Amino acid sequence: MTSPHTIAVLGLGRMGETIATRLAAQGWDVVGWTRSGHTSGTVSTTGDPKGAVAKADLVLLALFDGPACRQVLDDVRDSLRAGATVLNTSTVAPAEAAALARHIGPAYIHAPVLGSVPAAAAGALQILAAADREALDRVRPVLAALGTVRPVDDASTAAALKLIANHSLAGAVLALRDSLRQADALGLPRAQVLDVLELGQLGGLVARKRPFLTDRPGVGTAEFTIGALAKDMSLLAAASQTPLRGAAGPADSEADIAVAATAPAAADAVLEPLRAYIRGHATGDPAHFRDAFLPTAHIEGIRGGAFVSWTLDEYCALFLGRPAPDEPARSRRIDTLDVHGTVATATMTLSHGPDTFTDVFLLVRADDSWRIANKAYHRHP
Repeated sequence: MTSPHTIAVLGLGRMGETIATRLAAQGWDVVGWTRSGHTSGTVSTTGDPKGAVAKADLVLLALFDGPACRQVLDDVRDSLRAGATVLNTSTVAPAEAAALARHIGPAYIHAPVLGSVPAAAAGALQILAAADREALDRVRPVLAALGTVRPVDDASTAAALKLIANHSLAGAVLALRDSLRQADALGLPRAQVLDVLELGQLGGLVARKRPFLTDRPGVGTAEFTIGALAKDMSLLAAASQTPLRGAAGPADSEADIAVAATAPAAADAVLEPLRAYIRGHATGDPAHFRDAFLPTAHIEGIRGGAFVSWTLDEYCALFLGRPAPDEPARSRRIDTLDVHGTVATATMTLSHGPDTFTDVFLLVRADDSWRIANKAYHRHP
């Protein structure tokens, strides 16, 4: 099989430009194009994607999403050379990958990559390649220059595996965020915390992203942005129809994903109604519950085998203004809190004598203050 001599790289974002630069340094004739008009400082660029692919043996896509891939391929398809191969490294939905494979045919290789800009620059990507054997053999030298090829049965599976890999990365970022928040709450020095985290399961992520994680993070170029990861997680949730763990908290979509790990914990304002709720249980004074809940709130759960839905007045009537006799032995803790703009969700565990309760809250921000809109509970006898 003849290896490609001329490669058109369509999409010169962070990864596209790095891939184009790597291939040019390995001796291929590379021409780049991007919809934004961005010009590369290291490879030849053109403003005409049709002209670029007309000269190319291999057309490599490094675009943001599935619709961009389909639009660009539709624009250039009539200009593809006979025998040219299309290699798509973009992260798209499984159904989109399958549709692109059908659209282009045997000359299409779906090859999303694991690894970010540094791995691409070093030729250390992990490449999930799904293709006809002949097409894959034809571009194998190009793929070998970028990293390690891991053959996958079909385009849909390759796309799905890439989303799963990025989901694990999102989980690691959230775990790191939670660890840093707990460390801040304990008053631990950030540098010392990062030193210790580098020794554990998050060590690789912390070592790579440390410039973004310090008390005074340096200005660094994003390798993989929060916006791109959020896009991938949306694709995964839609494809799997399975809920994902929330990544609450606003963040700059163009920032590196590590910046999401430094998002501060929720402000005291959103915690105050939960603390008022705790004070109500600790004192037995229903006035604290009226501070915590909206007047329209309902408290719902299973009591005595039957579903109950109390109004706030009915709930407050259960409390007589004095603590429970065993109050010193009781405990309550806020387990989770996720804020989404003007709404938030929280869970709490209450250990009350022989019973443990899991309380789930919906909170809203209105008139510049937070209140509990509704509560549901589960009793663990």
